[in-house]
Amino acid sequence: MKTKIITIVLFSIAYLCNAQTTPPVKRKANVDFDAYEKLIPEVKAHRKSRLVDLPAFLKMAAEKGTIILDTRSDSLYKRKHVKGAIHLNFSDFTQQNLLRLIPNADTRILIYCNNNFVDDAANFASKTVIPVMVNKKIAAISLALNIPTYINLYGYGYRNVYELSELVSTLDKRITFEGTHVKNSAVNAQLIKAN
Repeated sequence: MKTKIITIVLFSIAYLCNAQTTPPVKRKANVDFDAYEKLIPEVKAHRKSRLVDLPAFLKMAAEKGTIILDTRSDSLYKRKHVKGAIHLNFSDFTQQNLLRLIPNADTRILIYCNNNFVDDAANFASKTVIPVMVNKKIAAISLALNIPTYINLYGYGYRNVYELSELVSTLDKRITFEGTHVKNSAVNAQLIKAN
């Protein structure tokens, strides 16, 4: 009986040792740059006719069935966002999250980002790269969140997307903001109470 137990234990140890030395099977990540790159020209052509100025943006926003989507960070959204905007952090984009928030892919979606606003760098910090490296030449480039947001919405099947095309002052009286950093706002009081 002891011999059987010793044999089983030794066999088990040998099996486990062998299993640990077998190299793991390497699998590629679910990242397909080539497919993403192929989608870009299609999205670029689609987006070209979907860039709207502030008056058109505000007119659409007032129409029933239209949503304004803010994909900035949760903290920036809570601090200050376009009145009536709903929020889904860009890093939380998944098919399930989008369907939960926007179940109908035909819904008109209006998007904006930090790069659409000036006069409030604390709440709408520009995502523009300004070359500062010594001995390396880097061209200035705008890394606006609108672009990946638009591409991803399109990739998930949302084609009724419009993007604010203007640079707007946060002091412009035509547009209203809400959030914890908006003065004299009823919503501000509710958000502070909720936190």
